[in-house]
Formats: sequence, C-alpha cells, structure tokens
Amino acid sequence: MRREELIEGVRDALARAGFYVSRPIVMRSISFDVVARRDDLLLIVKVLSNVDAFSKDNAEEMKVLAEALQASPVLVGERSGSGEIEEGIVYSRFGVPIISPVTLSGFVLEGVPPFIFAAPGGLYVRLDSDLLKSIREERNISLGTLADVAGVSRRTIQMYEAGMGAMIDVAVRLEEFLDRLLVIPLDPFKYSPETKDHLMELNTMDNLSQEVFDLLHRLGYSVVPTVRCPFEALAKDERSLMLTGVGKDESKLVEKARVVGDISKITERRSVIFIERSRSRRSIGGTPLIGRDEFKKLDESEKLLDLVISRSGSDEKR
Repeated sequence: MRREELIEGVRDALARAGFYVSRPIVMRSISFDVVARRDDLLLIVKVLSNVDAFSKDNAEEMKVLAEALQASPVLVGERSGSGEIEEGIVYSRFGVPIISPVTLSGFVLEGVPPFIFAAPGGLYVRLDSDLLKSIREERNISLGTLADVAGVSRRTIQMYEAGMGAMIDVAVRLEEFLDRLLVIPLDPFKYSPETKDHLMELNTMDNLSQEVFDLLHRLGYSVVPTVRCPFEALAKDERSLMLTGVGKDESKLVEKARVVGDISKITERRSVIFIERSRSRRSIGGTPLIGRDEFKKLDESEKLLDLVISRSGSDEKR
C-alpha cells in the first residue's frame, strides 16, 4: 500500500473512533504525520510502510514532543526487513511502540487490545503479577514448584510476580497449572516519558531564531528547540505551552502557519510564529503572527501571551 493511502487509513480509523485528527503533515523531514486527540488521550503518530526507515533522531524528537505535550508516540507500519508487522503484537523501535494498521483499527474501533509484545529473545506477554502471587500464596504453592511447572528458575517466578513479562509458552503452562487466566492486555498508547536534555546550540541558528529564543528566555520561558517539526520550539512557562515557529521563508509561511494552527487545535495548545516583518494579516490558519519590530518591544511574558491570545482564531487584518 502506498504511504499516502496508509496515512489516510490511519486517519480514518482514528476519526471513526472519535478522535479529532489533524490533516496529514506533508512538509518534508517532519518526525510525525498526524496528531489525534480523544478526551485526555493525545497521540503523535508516524506512519511508514517499512518501519526500518524510522530513525533514532526521529524517535527522539517524537519522545521529546510526547513528554512536553503529555502525549503518546506511536509508529504504525506494515513491515520491517524481517517480515510483516503482525496483528495483535506490539513491537518497539528506539523506545517508540510499533503496531500494524489492523492492530490500531481493532484497538480503537472494537476495543480489541494486543496481548503480545516483541522484545529481544522472542515474543512475550504481561502477567497479572498480583494475581499470580496471591494464587500461589493462597494455595501454598512454593516458588520451586511453580518454577518446575513453568520450566524456569525460582528467581524468574519472583520477577514475574514483580511485573516482568513472560514468554508465551511459559504463560500457557502457568495458566494451565493454576487454571486461571493470567495474561493481561497491552495498551499500545501507554507511554512512560524519558526525561532528557534536548538542546541546540544557539550559534547554529539563524539570526531571527536566535533573537526569538533569546526573547523567550528573557521573558521567563523555558525553550525546547525542535528539529523535525513544523515549528521550531516548544516554549513553556507556568501558565502555558506554545508551539513556537520562526517564519524565515516567506514563500512557505502560509503553509507553515496552517499546519501549526491545525496541530495547535488538536493538541489544545497555543501557537505563534515570529516573522521578519509585520504583515497586514495578524494570523493565518488561527496561528498568530508577530513581527520582529513588535516582539523586540515586549518586556513581559504577560504582554506576549495577551498578544498571542488577541490574534488567535480567525485570520485578521489590521
């Protein structure tokens, strides 16, 4: 299937499942293709025919965004170099969960979760560790007996009771011996953020970006630069987080503003693009535009936020 068709299939499944879904992001070298929200669940989605094309840099950018936006990154793909992405199995690449389009549709539309995850050494399942331990203790079954039944060590049984995944054949033997269902479903959207520095040297940026980032720092914002995004940074203070763009290329400003505005609506975050010269249009696609002559006069974060709020919404003219 062509990648464009694959992306549309993912968007359609999410939309039918009640998600608000962004338009496909067609800008080059972007780390994700779609953002989608349903209630408190925000997804950052990359779609690839072959997941081997998913790079470490791509994964790191998605994880930085996921942490900042309190979202879940997920890669939807059809195959890898070793074969098909199988239905009902959660894979992983550079810490980002990978599922097939069929697994995605079954999960969001029919509530059918995957039960198997791939990890070094084979395929595994999650056990209900609390149930396993309580059954063993209630029935006075020793660690040694359960280890013999499962064909593993006593230490491994203790690790299962502490939450470690088990190989499928081991889980089957334990369920048959105890006559209880122990395998629990997986949530491919459950993601634990990895806090880490994500810094870009200011001297590698153009003059306009340096001025914008310096201004944001002076106003009390923490700034996380991005590389493979339609916007250049995430700017955050105690009151808000803004998707912050720098409009260096006038010919691409309209497309950029509309893409950032679309993402802003789905993520429910404010957006802004700083540009060289003020324009008659105060916003494009719901994204406020602020010229260099305007932002150089700002001396308080409240004034920046007020300006962004006043220009958000419809495309305005002076």
